[in-house]
Amino acid sequence: MSGAALRIAPSMLAANFGKLAAEARALGEAGADWLHVDVMDGHFVPNLSIGPAVVAALREATTLPLDVHLMIEAPERWVPEFARAGADRIGVHVEALDEGEALRRCLAQIRGLGARACAVLNPATPAEAVESALGELDQVLVMSVNPGFGGQGFMPEVLPKLRRLRQWIDARAPGVALEVDGGIGPATIAEAARAGADVFVAGTAILGSGDYGAAIAQLRQAAQAARAGTQAAARGAC
Repeated sequence: MSGAALRIAPSMLAANFGKLAAEARALGEAGADWLHVDVMDGHFVPNLSIGPAVVAALREATTLPLDVHLMIEAPERWVPEFARAGADRIGVHVEALDEGEALRRCLAQIRGLGARACAVLNPATPAEAVESALGELDQVLVMSVNPGFGGQGFMPEVLPKLRRLRQWIDARAPGVALEVDGGIGPATIAEAARAGADVFVAGTAILGSGDYGAAIAQLRQAAQAARAGTQAAARGAC
């Protein structure tokens, strides 16, 4: 089980797009650790969102790390633009890359541009798709909904995948962050934390609340309690 600090990353997809800069500042003041930024191209997923110019505007509005999730075809074409825009972490879907070697090239491209490299797995994609690349990335993002739209329900069938990745990361690449995105709220974050996630993307659970600070604190407390319980159980089993 990871000893890394738990991080809450509000999803800007659920923010008011008419005042993104103000939302970013408010989330920072409320205790967010990162800001998660979803980029959708209308091809890889059936929806459109934002581009590098919006990421650059967010970069000017906040000092929080920008965790940019590229739900796009041919991500290697756009990685340089998002790196220049100020993305601190860039996630690319393994499903958008043709082969294992293409994933490695894209991860190396991201790192070469000074950002942290993240591989993203759709719910149906097995953990094995990133196993051989663990030493070449900084983060794995497990989607707990099918990507493309916010507000979906958490898919518990991804929990075994999180547990498997947690075991691999602890044994082989302990510096890699394990992130989960989709349907995360007070009732589901504990499940994801017990399975080994240490970064939690939450959209409506935070931005749909009346109090960002209270929502983030509630999520953090639930994740911390779940992790503490898992660690205590593991010590008791020794």
